[in-house]
Amino acid sequence: MSRALWKGAISFGLVHIPVELHPAEQRHGISFSMLDKRDLSPVGYKRVSKKTGKEVAWEQIVKGYEYEKDQYVVLSDEDFRRANVEATQTVEIASFVPASDIPPQFFETPYYLVPTERGKKVYALLRDTLKNAKKVAVAQVVIRTTPHLAAVIPEGQVLLLNTLRYVDELRAVDGLSLPAASGKTAGVSAKEAELARKLVEDMSEPWKPGQFENTYTHDLMKRIQEKIKAGQTEVITEPAEGKPAQRSADIIDLTTLLQQSLAGKTRAAKSERAEKAAEAAPVKARSRKAHTAPARPAAARRKRA
Repeated sequence: MSRALWKGAISFGLVHIPVELHPAEQRHGISFSMLDKRDLSPVGYKRVSKKTGKEVAWEQIVKGYEYEKDQYVVLSDEDFRRANVEATQTVEIASFVPASDIPPQFFETPYYLVPTERGKKVYALLRDTLKNAKKVAVAQVVIRTTPHLAAVIPEGQVLLLNTLRYVDELRAVDGLSLPAASGKTAGVSAKEAELARKLVEDMSEPWKPGQFENTYTHDLMKRIQEKIKAGQTEVITEPAEGKPAQRSADIIDLTTLLQQSLAGKTRAAKSERAEKAAEAAPVKARSRKAHTAPARPAAARRKRA
């Protein structure tokens, strides 16, 4: 089990639910070291004092707020806690909103809220109430001294706390070059719209997150193994002379592209059905053979007995 990042409570009205906050995401990647290109010696980071030019050990570093030029207020973890004790120990629910009301660009980082033993009953009550009402709770919470807006979301057996971006943290789209709000105004024909709808329907399926994986990490590790096997561990690979061909961004005929996409999906679906039928055929053949095997004459059966 992961180590709790935060211990406190969910609070709304007079309800108080003791909980722990656990990270819900885990990153998978390859760790790299920085090397000096000249002799491939490792390069490290140093925390250097701007005054003396000497390295400063971690245990000697504190946080400070510059209130005037070169004048600082030193802050410890206890100062952050004392700033608002309640805020640093509570998921303070402000309201309940329909789950579909929060646009995707507001969502940031997921965490799991886990109840303590004495909080399990009321935790289950809140979880199931939100689920049945199709609502999420909007709350304020402080995680590692940083204040966050957050949504508390029922997901199966767990309450998920997903931090949200504040509205002033999102850039406006005013300066972006975007097509007209109406597809028709943007030049999309009725035939193109219908073909696109059919393609979306043809490619629609239930959400299956397990079928997707980070293949780039695997491919990169394969490339690393190739260099080791070829004895090129210290060779800096230069760009190839001929750049790989890129797919054209110029759309000559959208209708043709949509029709080709639909045809490709249809062929793939037929091929998949044919493969399944071929796999099932031997089973059906054996089944028919078992059911149609000729019965031995009664006299032969009596004689064998």
